[in-house]
Amino acid sequence: MSQPSNKPTRTPQFCFNETALRDFLRLSRGTIDDSIVQNLNALVTPAREGFDPSSTAERQVHPTRRRPIAAEACQGFKEKVLFQSWQTRSDVLNYCAGVALDPNDPDLVLREAESAKDRERVVDERLDPYSGRFFPREARTESLANLIRNERGIEGIIRARTWTLVTERCGDNGTGWEEALNRWRESNGKK
Repeated sequence: MSQPSNKPTRTPQFCFNETALRDFLRLSRGTIDDSIVQNLNALVTPAREGFDPSSTAERQVHPTRRRPIAAEACQGFKEKVLFQSWQTRSDVLNYCAGVALDPNDPDLVLREAESAKDRERVVDERLDPYSGRFFPREARTESLANLIRNERGIEGIIRARTWTLVTERCGDNGTGWEEALNRWRESNGKK
């Protein structure tokens, strides 16, 4: 069974390093959510009655019945691995969203200087038709905010897909992933 992702050191530098942030999310999702079927199969208790050779006589494209997973094993997986991993990713995304809202962006002074310099520039547009266009650089905080917004959307899609597979194999108690995660947070004293 997979283990939940380790929490990265949360610093503004980690958030602004989009490669490191995306790599952490990708690795965490790949370990738990992308391999959810394998993780759930690992929870199944091996057959008690032994191997039946007639089961291989015909190819089963779609198994007619899946082996049930013990309720305790499912609950333990959800509480110790799945929700913990989701919470770790949520914590990182929430922290980085807070960093993106910080008004003390060090690139702000540089962008303002470039903007003032570009406004003063006089160029004959007949010689260079694109010179009149001004493409200001996007602030690091704006870029980070866009990344966080996109990653939260991806996170919602991945969690919905994962939760669908979990409820298929573990039994559906009628709750959505948001409600189940919030219950887990309340029972564990999380935000």
